[in-house]
Amino acid sequence: MGDRSGTVAWVVPKLLADISPLREYPAYRRLWAGETISSLGSQITATAVLLQVFAITRSSFLVGLVRLVALVPLFGGGLFGGAIADAVDRRRLAMITSGGLAAVSAAFLLLTLAGAVDDAAWPLMCLVAVQSALLAADQPARRAMTPNLIPLEHLPAASALAQIGGTAAGVFGPLIAGVTVAAGGFSVAYAIDLVTFAAPLYGLARLPAMPPRGGGRGAGVASVAEGLRFLHGQPVLLMTFVVDLIAMVFGMPRALFPALAEGRFGGGSATAGAMYSAVAVGSLLAAGLSGPLGGVRRQGLAVVVSIALWGGAIVGFGLAHDIALGLALLALAGAADMVSAILRNAILNVATPDEMRGRLQGVFLVVVTGGPRLGDLEAGGVAAATSPVFSVISGGLAGIGCLLLATAAVPALIRYDAKAVVAQAQARSSQPPPKPDAAPSTGTPGGTAPSGGTDAPQVPRPSGGAARDTLDPSA
Repeated sequence: MGDRSGTVAWVVPKLLADISPLREYPAYRRLWAGETISSLGSQITATAVLLQVFAITRSSFLVGLVRLVALVPLFGGGLFGGAIADAVDRRRLAMITSGGLAAVSAAFLLLTLAGAVDDAAWPLMCLVAVQSALLAADQPARRAMTPNLIPLEHLPAASALAQIGGTAAGVFGPLIAGVTVAAGGFSVAYAIDLVTFAAPLYGLARLPAMPPRGGGRGAGVASVAEGLRFLHGQPVLLMTFVVDLIAMVFGMPRALFPALAEGRFGGGSATAGAMYSAVAVGSLLAAGLSGPLGGVRRQGLAVVVSIALWGGAIVGFGLAHDIALGLALLALAGAADMVSAILRNAILNVATPDEMRGRLQGVFLVVVTGGPRLGDLEAGGVAAATSPVFSVISGGLAGIGCLLLATAAVPALIRYDAKAVVAQAQARSSQPPPKPDAAPSTGTPGGTAPSGGTDAPQVPRPSGGAARDTLDPSA
């Protein structure tokens, strides 16, 4: 018995998410905490807006239109927001966008308190569009800063922590919104969101200046085109986007959950809600048990296996007649998608030179937001022509087939060696190794002394040339 308990005590910590970036790097800890708390507030507002639009209009169509209004500026803004993040001090940009987002939340609150949206939903939709455009610049800037705050080998752990924070916000934010709206009205929900902005602003205020390494290069169409040309010339990086689009476009049956809940499982809205939650629960569980991912060397191969597992779980869900089995398979799909997301983000951050990280994070934002919505369109269209069950099963199988074809066409992804890539980047770095919990340095990435009370980056960063070489298939 003693040996068994000792084994468990050794295995469990190895499975749990690696929190060493939070423990050892105070600047990253504050950045992560601020973003997580802010994401929770954003989820509260996003849910409250949908509830308020329905309360005003009693129209499900207009509720759906809110999501479309949010998507359009996020698509365009994702590309140009990333270019802006590669042209200016990212810390300053994130502080401006965070302040702008706080102002939008304040506007939601004030309009509601003033009764200005009691009879019309269009002011809410306008604010949603502004909020989405600001997020399109805010997220690439924040994500581009992370590799400069922790060692490169800790990026898988940091990616998992970011996924934990975002997924937890996605799970608990809507619940908090529902309770607060029911108990105190929409203004209470918006007030909570407004208060949460204190956390990200504090975390950013403690950082030094973070201009892109090598200096800014403009934020216009030419800059966006430069980022896309860079991506086109990096087969491994490009494939991480391609395989995720394949998984989401063909294997995302989210739009079919209400129909399947009623026609396949004999339930109603509660059953459909359980399906949506099952995917999120699986994702959160996988992120919480992501400790072993930090030691995965063949990250590209692991991404391919994870996406194949996602497709297989979706096929199984389509074949299932028992709701408990169906929910378990959806949770498995969510877990597989989370593993893929963690490793793809780690590959992106290591393989991209610092001066390109904003633009590539912008592309990442477009892919992860657009893919599932294209999947909704594909699943709904096939279901309308055939049946919801056929749509789920055929989509999962098509995703697996396209995944195999893509990896056969570009085998560099499955040959990607994370350990070799990180070693190359560190060997060519011009900065000393990081010193966890060290006193703030007086230097900054751009060579400018930070103002008092800031935390200087504590890690080496790859030079542009080193990062550009990391996608060599022979590495």
